[in-house]
Amino acid sequence: MFVLPGLLALLIFIYARPFDFMPALRGVPFLYLFFGLAVFGYLVDLRQGKTDLRKTPHLGWVIAFVLWCFFTAGVKAPASLASDGVRFGIAVVIYFLIAHGVRTFKAFELFMGTILACTLWISAVCVHMGLQPLECVAVSPGEDQNSSGRPDGRACESPVICYQDPPDPEAMYRCEHAGLLGVTSIGGGRVRYVGVLQDPNEASMAVAIGVPLAFAFYQRRRNKKRLALFLLTFVLGAMTVVYSGSRGGQIVFLATIGVYFLERYRLKGLILGVVCALPVLALGGRSGGEESSLERVENLYVGVQLFKQYPVLGVGFEQFTQYHHLTAHNSYVLAPAELGFFGMVAWLSVFWLTIKVPLTVTRTVTEPEGEVARIWAMALLSSMAGMAVGIFFLSFNYHYVLWIYIGVSGAFFAAVKRHKPDFRVTYGWKDFLGIAVGNTALLLFLLVYTARKLASG
Repeated sequence: MFVLPGLLALLIFIYARPFDFMPALRGVPFLYLFFGLAVFGYLVDLRQGKTDLRKTPHLGWVIAFVLWCFFTAGVKAPASLASDGVRFGIAVVIYFLIAHGVRTFKAFELFMGTILACTLWISAVCVHMGLQPLECVAVSPGEDQNSSGRPDGRACESPVICYQDPPDPEAMYRCEHAGLLGVTSIGGGRVRYVGVLQDPNEASMAVAIGVPLAFAFYQRRRNKKRLALFLLTFVLGAMTVVYSGSRGGQIVFLATIGVYFLERYRLKGLILGVVCALPVLALGGRSGGEESSLERVENLYVGVQLFKQYPVLGVGFEQFTQYHHLTAHNSYVLAPAELGFFGMVAWLSVFWLTIKVPLTVTRTVTEPEGEVARIWAMALLSSMAGMAVGIFFLSFNYHYVLWIYIGVSGAFFAAVKRHKPDFRVTYGWKDFLGIAVGNTALLLFLLVYTARKLASG
C-alpha cells in the first residue's frame, strides 16, 4: 500500500513531533509534505486497485459535520476559515486516508503499532521529566507562557526562589521539571509533551488510551517479549497519568482498564479494575483543585448559555473563545455551543459510530477465525471508552488525535469487511434519538448544576 509511508510519517509527526527538537528543521512544512505524500500514495493505490471508494459507516456524518462547520464559520466568522478551516480540513482528510486507505489487518496492525510506539515515546519523555528535580525555567517577555522556556539549572521549590538574583532580570520564571530535549513541565510540575499534546490533560489521555493497544498485541501473540511490552506500556502510562496531575487522565485510565475487566468478569471484573487503578487514583491529582473546578463550572455554564442563545447555528466553528476567555473544556458542550443542535448531532453521530464499529464486532463476529477481529475490537472499544470519558473534560472535537482514532475505526471496519463481506454497522432512528435526547438531557442537567454551583460560590 503506497498510502502507508505518508500516513505513518504523518502519524509520527503529529504525535511525536521529532522535528520540534531539531532547530534547523523547525521551519520546514513537514505536515504539508507528509500530507501530500499520503494523498499521492492513496491515489496510486486507488489507480492500482489496492483500495476502492467503498464508504465506511462514518463517512456520511463526517461530510455533514464538516460542511456544517464551514457553513457556521461562513455565517458567523468568515475570516476564520482561512486558518481554522485549513487545519481542521487536514485532520478530516487524515481520517479519510486512514479509514479508506488502510484495508487489511496487516496494514492495520502496522498502523496501530506505530501509534503504540509514539505513545510509548511520549510516556517515556513524560516519566523521565517527572523524575527530575524542580528547577527554574526562564520565559522571555512576549513568549508564550506555556512554552518550554529555558531551564537555567537552579534548584527551586517555588517560582519565588527563581527571582532571587536571576540570570535574566527581564524574564518571567516558572519552577518546573526539565525533561529530555528541552521539554519542561507546566503548572508547577505537571508533565506534558509538545505540539498537539502540550496540555498535560491531553497528553495523559493520549497515553492512557494507548495502553489497550499493547494488550491487544500481547493477545495476538502471547510471548515474553510482548508481555514485557504490555507491562512497560502499562507502568509508563500509569506514571504519566500520575505525574501529569490530571484528574481526567485518572478516570480515562480507569475506564480503559474497566472495559476489559467488565467484559471478562462482569461486576467482579469492574471491582478488580478499580483495584488495579487504585495506585493511579491515589497518587494522581493535584493541589489547587477547587479553583480549577470552579473555573470549569463557569466554562460549562457559558457553553450551555451560548447554546440557549444560538440553538440553530451556535456561535460558529472555533468561535467559543470570542465569547469567553477560555474554551468549554467539554466536547459534549462545545459542539452545541459552537455548532447548534444539528452540529451537536452530527459530531456525536460520528463519535458514536466510531465506538459502534468495534462494539458490533464483539457482538456479531463469533466465528473461530474471527479471533483477530475480536481482539482488536476490545482494544478499540477500551480506548474509545477512555476517550469518551476524557473528552468530557477536554475541548477535543477538532483534535488530530480524535480524528486519527475515527480513521482507525473506519480502517478496522474495512479490514473486518474484507474477511466478512456481510458485516454491517447500521445507524437508525434509535441511534439518532439516543444521541439527540441524551446530550440534550446532559445540557439541561449542566444548566441547572452550573447555575446552582456558581450561585453558591
